[in-house]
Amino acid sequence: MAVEEEGLRVFQSVKIKIGEAKNLPTYPGPNKMRDCYCTVNLDQEEVFRTKVVEKSLCPFYGEDFYCEIPRSFRHLSFYIFDRDVFRRDSIIGKVAIQKEDLQKYHNRDTWFQLQHVDADSEVQGKVHLELRLSEVITDSGVVCHKLATRILECQGLPIVNGQCDPYATVTLAGPCRSEPAARGSGRPDARSPCPQVTRPCSYSRKSHFDFEDEDVDKLEIRVDLWNASNLKFGDEFLGELRVPLKVLRQSSPMKYFLQPRDNGSKSLKPGDLGSLRLNVVYTEDHVFSSDYYTDVEPVSASAAHILGEVCREKQEAAIPLVRLFLHYGRVVPFISAIASAEVRRTQDPNTIFRGNSLTSKCIDETMKLAGMQYLHVTLKPTIEEICQSHKSCEIDPVRLKDGESLESNMENLRQFVDRVFSVITKSGVSCPTVMCDIFFSLREAAAKRFQDDLDVRYTAVSSFIFLRFFAPAILSPNLFQLTPHHTDPQTSRTLTLVSKTIQTLGSLSKSKSASFKESYMAAFYEFFNEQKYADAVKNFLDLISSSGRRDPKSVQQPILLKEGFMIKRAQGRKRFGMKNFKKRWFRLTNHEFTYQKSKGDPPLYSIPIENILAVEPLEEESFKMKNMFQVIQPERALYIQANNCVEAKAWIDILTKVSQCNQKRLAVYHPSAYLNGHWLCCRASSDTAAGCSPCTGGLPANIQLDIDGDRETERIYSLFSSYMSKLEKMQEACGSRSVYDGPEQEEYSTFIIDDPQETYKTLKQVVAGVGALEQEHAQYKRDKFRRTKYGSQEHPIGDKSFQSYIRQQSETPAHSM
Repeated sequence: MAVEEEGLRVFQSVKIKIGEAKNLPTYPGPNKMRDCYCTVNLDQEEVFRTKVVEKSLCPFYGEDFYCEIPRSFRHLSFYIFDRDVFRRDSIIGKVAIQKEDLQKYHNRDTWFQLQHVDADSEVQGKVHLELRLSEVITDSGVVCHKLATRILECQGLPIVNGQCDPYATVTLAGPCRSEPAARGSGRPDARSPCPQVTRPCSYSRKSHFDFEDEDVDKLEIRVDLWNASNLKFGDEFLGELRVPLKVLRQSSPMKYFLQPRDNGSKSLKPGDLGSLRLNVVYTEDHVFSSDYYTDVEPVSASAAHILGEVCREKQEAAIPLVRLFLHYGRVVPFISAIASAEVRRTQDPNTIFRGNSLTSKCIDETMKLAGMQYLHVTLKPTIEEICQSHKSCEIDPVRLKDGESLESNMENLRQFVDRVFSVITKSGVSCPTVMCDIFFSLREAAAKRFQDDLDVRYTAVSSFIFLRFFAPAILSPNLFQLTPHHTDPQTSRTLTLVSKTIQTLGSLSKSKSASFKESYMAAFYEFFNEQKYADAVKNFLDLISSSGRRDPKSVQQPILLKEGFMIKRAQGRKRFGMKNFKKRWFRLTNHEFTYQKSKGDPPLYSIPIENILAVEPLEEESFKMKNMFQVIQPERALYIQANNCVEAKAWIDILTKVSQCNQKRLAVYHPSAYLNGHWLCCRASSDTAAGCSPCTGGLPANIQLDIDGDRETERIYSLFSSYMSKLEKMQEACGSRSVYDGPEQEEYSTFIIDDPQETYKTLKQVVAGVGALEQEHAQYKRDKFRRTKYGSQEHPIGDKSFQSYIRQQSETPAHSM
């Protein structure tokens, strides 16, 4: 989901590593320890929460989080909470990074001081304000000024306890803060109802102030926004804005960012609240339509190879290349070509595909995209069993605890290894076709290159499926969504031992016991020296590396795709039932979409996947609620509210994908609900009326098309632009090799160039294409700047990035941050 701008789409994503906190303040009690967790927030909207680390003032989280950001935001914030069993969890402190400052900390570990949090500093949203200053003549003939204030709408206000009922107070203040103007004859505090945040609208109520001319330069208008609360603690402060009258030069409506209230309170000294270690990678892609990319074809093998050569990390090139080739259905021939070239350069069959080459990284990325569901089906039940059993499996005599038996622990570990090994070697029929086709090409290239080595056809495949796919997932299941958080230390140790053993079993090395550095692992591995294990591995590798492998007799089993709590609106299946909102546990498999009261309860309602006709967002005006979407069925629509914007996008994406092949999918839908006898969007009175808006184009069921080709192309251009100096060096290297047969200069020796003349031609095309695209971006920014007005929707007053925007508008822009 992109933020749309005129002429292009802006894609935002963030990858965060939450490391640890240290020196948190002690709990004011005898224990002094705290049970802390950390949340990730877009402004004030929570989108992720870590596990709770108990009884620590220096909690280690070690959790990773990635998401696509589906809306604009001002701050990326991190809150440290202290869990309280009997009361509301308390906030210890926060780290708030402005969007324009994210690049300062790009991809590097940084310690941030926790800042004090109070209600007056927690603000977000915009106010659309109209101010009109005019001269009037009083009955006595004195010329005075009249100020009319009107709040047209508010946007982006926070949800407080599930809702927001805002109102505004307008104050005309004199030189001393919060004092009414000395000669103000109007109402210094005019309380006016603000429109609901979920449905921006205009209203006509105004606040009027009359004052003499000499007061103009000394006065300011202040608008405070509040959320009407029924709690005994009073209404919640949402933010304020201040406008000095001396800068008021026009009466046209202006948009302002809400600002924190300066109440003169003293914040704690830096360090009093502790600090938090973070690693943040924020990416912003500005993507034109495909028409801008017709001059150069980065999907060609030669351009892909060049990209891999100039990038500092092969992973940088692999991610967009694989996604783009998947989009065009060419990933198998692409990987086959670069793999064959790498095999030809390999001298020792024991080192085949063992380096971090472009081939290895591309295959890793393909397995990650195409094989995640396969990985979950194969490993998740067994991993959950290991996590829940809490059996001790420590076999290092030095680490044994008092009362533990080495023989008993070895038996526990052997049973776990046997179960994991069994589910892997019996899963060949479920391996995705695209992975099987790639493994077939690897097997054939290796066997052709090393004809005297009969095992190389197996090791070429096992080095990926075991070493780079199953073993890492067993070792760190949370990184592959097999577990929600890091496992506890004992379970983590068990999974480490299982992963090591599975990796060695899959390697088919001739001296397996010798491959272990630890003597206790070599002794444990004696359990698995039987030939049946090697035969099972070879049979599995034969099956997944057979081209065109299909099993028409296989019955597709239910696969859990996503689950979690959300709020749903009653569908009106009962004639006299109330259509209220209730919290339910939702569960999606490849067969059905269900909800129940709590996890593990029997389903209250089930929607077969074939009955899902469309999955679309629901406009906020329908129920005055954010983050809502609708699952449209033949009889009715199910309206659901997700916890936040990231969760809503994730549910919409996966529901759309799983229902993609339904033959009766809708082409049009109603973006608003059917209430009070008509559709709110088009006012049609029949509840069966055809939709009034086109559906947003579902994601194709085939992984090869489940990608935005324009965005990946833009990323490739961005990389080429970032490494322009290396492209020029590579051009020089091509020229040097074409005319000089002597020893190569050291600065050129890092490039792999098989055909200097053809490579030079491609380099010339790439450089020209990048230059043309940079001109398009620069022209777009210049045009956009000429159309932009300070105080507009895009740049509200109070937007601190606007001055930076002015400075940069004439510079050559980077395509992505």
